[in-house]
Amino acid sequence: MTSHASATTQPAPLDLLPRDPSSRTLVALGVACVVAGGLVAAVTSPLDLGHGSWVAAYLVLVGGVGQTAMGVAGLVTPGAERRASSGWAQVGTWNTGNALVITGTLVTLPLLVDVGGLACVVALAIALLRSRRLHGTLGTWTYRGVLAVLLVSVPVGLVLAHLRAARA
Repeated sequence: MTSHASATTQPAPLDLLPRDPSSRTLVALGVACVVAGGLVAAVTSPLDLGHGSWVAAYLVLVGGVGQTAMGVAGLVTPGAERRASSGWAQVGTWNTGNALVITGTLVTLPLLVDVGGLACVVALAIALLRSRRLHGTLGTWTYRGVLAVLLVSVPVGLVLAHLRAARA
């Protein structure tokens, strides 16, 4: 009888994942960025796009892989410990920031790149705060490592954007 009672109180495997629409949105947009990056890479040479390879790499690595990692981490964090508003703020600041960085780079407006970079830093700060409840597993440390790499890459990218603009 005891084993039957414990078996009925265990959640089904699908119930272990929180129903977090903001995290699912991060994953979906991350995958879309990887696909978009691949499409940009495919047309860069035939269309002679000057910044095409940079845009493709940015979309895949930053917009795609980084965003997907943030979304997956959100899906494995216990749902009761997460605020929906912070999830949507993360989605909004990350995607707005990336759009501003790409636009600012394409039109050579480093100030726009700076504003986009700041929005990305805000999104990464939200991601770090949201990761507080994750347990110290290898996956948790790998995820935080990805966030740290992204955080360090923001000022590097801003400096490079200003150097490119000065040469133009």
